[in-house]
Amino acid sequence: MSAQIKWGMIGCGDVTEVKSGPAFQKVPDSALVAVMSRNAHRAEDYAHRHGVPRWYDDASKLIQDPEVNAVYIATPPSSHEQYALEAIRAGKPVYVEKPMCLDQAEAARMAEASAASGVKMVVAHYRREQPLFLMIRSLLDEKAIGEVRMARLQYIRPLMTAAEMAVPKTAWRVDPAQAGGGLFHDLAPHQLDLMTFFFGEVASASGTGLNQGGMYQADDIVTGMIRFRNDVLFTGNWCFNAAPGVSEDSCIITGSTGSIQFSVFGKPEIFVTRNGKEKKYSFPPLQHVQMPMIARTVEYFLGRATNPCSPEEGATVMSLLDSFTRK
Repeated sequence: MSAQIKWGMIGCGDVTEVKSGPAFQKVPDSALVAVMSRNAHRAEDYAHRHGVPRWYDDASKLIQDPEVNAVYIATPPSSHEQYALEAIRAGKPVYVEKPMCLDQAEAARMAEASAASGVKMVVAHYRREQPLFLMIRSLLDEKAIGEVRMARLQYIRPLMTAAEMAVPKTAWRVDPAQAGGGLFHDLAPHQLDLMTFFFGEVASASGTGLNQGGMYQADDIVTGMIRFRNDVLFTGNWCFNAAPGVSEDSCIITGSTGSIQFSVFGKPEIFVTRNGKEKKYSFPPLQHVQMPMIARTVEYFLGRATNPCSPEEGATVMSLLDSFTRK
């Protein structure tokens, strides 16, 4: 591979405007050289606004572009497997958005294709590379709260309104055919990936999901439990049908000598409690939340670093989603 990663981006949705897209231009040895959307006007507009040389309305043409030597897949999950396998067949490394795909079976095929071909793939569980979550992992490794006993996560949001459901860029996230599930499948991958990042290999997992509100076809309330091989227990509750104004985003890791509390999507803060005393750590917000992960991915594609989130790790998260919502 050349000394520069020249990205082709499939999908020009909201996630690419600030969270990821600009980072491909700002990371050393990286450039965004082509974008694609099935809506030609959107692709052309995105390329013009972000200074990208070429645009397409056909993903295959972008993948086959000789200037493109790596592919970023930022479409809804229903097309992730198709585009990833096509890029792998073309010999081009893949950075694929979360959730990795629709289910664990698709994830397994993607991981197998990457392994068999030797073409690299990274799953965009980008919180792994953010300073806040790296510090939590460091605190756990240092046994700052002793031996970890359990982790408990609560995520609560009000039921989506009819007006929100009428917006296409919101509605697809609760269409199982496009997203694999509902808001649980959209948001929980970040949270569950962090648990595997912190605690390692999964021994067993189970859960249940229901559609209580009837606003859409997907589950709107989910509960799950994981036993890790190191005997840490995780319990998680996700409710997307609470009353207006009711919300919660918290995770508490309890150890033998203290606890760590944080929010996955909220303020970038960590609260560490030991011996009855609490210490707060605060982090500046990131302009482009995926930039640290993209920087590490570029280094990996260039052979200078290890994989920050392998397809096998992505498949583990998909397996957990399936385990929690399997009927």
